Amino acid sequence: VQLVESGGGLVQAGGSLRLSCAASGSTARFNVMGWYRQAPGKQRELVASITSGGGATRYLGSVKGRFTISRDNAKNTINLRMNSLKPEDTTVYYCNTQVTFPGNSYYQGEYDYWGQGTQVTVAT
Repeated sequence: VQLVESGGGLVQAGGSLRLSCAASGSTARFNVMGWYRQAPGKQRELVASITSGGGATRYLGSVKGRFTISRDNAKNTINLRMNSLKPEDTTVYYCNTQVTFPGNSYYQGEYDYWGQGTQVTVAT
């Protein structure tokens, strides 16, 4: 399983960015997918997540109304649209997915996978 992130960068406060994460894995089923972030010296926190059918989403309180997560199951991709960005949103963002392997008698559980991280910097 591989997660490839893109879309981070530098933006002025009040601006927008879109993060994308493409998941691949020939026998994998991607269940909940989401974005986390981790500032230096702090714990990683969930920013937004979306279920496999796209019917349920969760957001960190401080990003509600500003960030929107979406999912394209045909491409195994999630996107995070980030509007009205603030300097406190500056940090590294990580894509995450919980994966099962249907029909695989060896890997019978649900496994966590992470992307390499993408930097988001919001300038004042």
